[in-house]
Amino acid sequence: MHDPSLSHLTGQDPELAGLVEAEARRQHDKIRLIASENYVSAAVLEATGSVLTNKYSEGYAGRRYYEGQQNIDPIETLAIERAKALFGAEHANVQPYSGSPANLAVYLAFAEPGDPVMGLSLPMGGHLTHGWSVSATGKWFTPVRYEVRADTGRIDMDQVRDLARKERPKVIWCGGTAIPRTIDFAAFAEIAREVGAVLAADIAHIAGLIAGGAHPSPVGHADVITTTTHKTLRGPRGAMILSTAEHAAAVDKAVFPGLQGGPHNHTTAGIAVALREAARPDFTDYAHLVVANAKALAEALLERGYDLISGGTDNHLILIDLTGKGVPGKPAAQALDRAGIELNHNAVPFDPRKPFDPSGLRLGTAAITTRGVTPDRMPRIAEWIDDIVRATARGEDQAEKEERRVAAEIRELLAGYPMPGWAPVP
Repeated sequence: MHDPSLSHLTGQDPELAGLVEAEARRQHDKIRLIASENYVSAAVLEATGSVLTNKYSEGYAGRRYYEGQQNIDPIETLAIERAKALFGAEHANVQPYSGSPANLAVYLAFAEPGDPVMGLSLPMGGHLTHGWSVSATGKWFTPVRYEVRADTGRIDMDQVRDLARKERPKVIWCGGTAIPRTIDFAAFAEIAREVGAVLAADIAHIAGLIAGGAHPSPVGHADVITTTTHKTLRGPRGAMILSTAEHAAAVDKAVFPGLQGGPHNHTTAGIAVALREAARPDFTDYAHLVVANAKALAEALLERGYDLISGGTDNHLILIDLTGKGVPGKPAAQALDRAGIELNHNAVPFDPRKPFDPSGLRLGTAAITTRGVTPDRMPRIAEWIDDIVRATARGEDQAEKEERRVAAEIRELLAGYPMPGWAPVP
């Protein structure tokens, strides 16, 4: 049963409604460990499914190109003020459609085509838009890439400093998609100041942890901060840019009219709801429980002989190197999905395998924590992961039997942990 109801969709398009229902059951019945996914509240679902989707609103509050903004302006202003208050930022733009357009706005605001820009290499845990070759950012700008240390799996800050001094980048990115350790924003800021670069902190994965006090904040260190609004922040699929007052005009101009037309007002409303939820004391508890779950799961995996990049985690994310387990990341991820554990195959630092068939798995604890799962359950989840990885390494027949068993056990476990927005009909 959906909350809010899908009665109209079911009546008008039963084929599509059936697919939505199937997806809801899938999300309910699986341990969702994809580090970039979460569950939003019913209130966020209602906001994003509201009549606000009908309205066009190019421009900013008080400066629109369409009439009829009497309600839209206060909604966007509410989201902006809540973002500023939650993160302690001087300026917020809540219009970016997603994380990649938010990052593109940073380039448009602070760099020219061909300028050197610096970010963590994609195979080391960086993001495509931090200057990787297949991204527009790697084609339009001159990428400078730093790495993690082979011996620790942590960002090599000495290399960051040496490269910055040599290449003098216009923008330095910190943050990424597969960084299991605390980001030293102060150290990055010191390097950026030394070389005259704009420091951009991409906190898409850790924004909720920062809001809940479970990770240090880049505010006061970074000139500009980008983030998605889902992942650990538990909002809709959107993005924000935070900045100092000095850079507010450049950021806003880059978002509109530089890159986008009208904002998605229903998403803006969902962001406003999520930001209000993240300001409550219970969200602080949630953020710290996300980290506690990740640490407990990492420890349980280590006890079972798994090689974790950097040796563990400080946040929600764990990166596993399966090289010693006799199975690559992709078939392991596919087998785990069939067994009711959803995660993704992922490259690991210095991975000898190709990106579409890498050696690793990436997993995170944000979604299962939203369901109410606690650290005492993490050893059992690690056991299930280990059972499936071992069975996959042994062969298809053995794996199929284990997948069915584990999937049934997971459904039984998750029946005791409600899912926001949907519940099975009794």
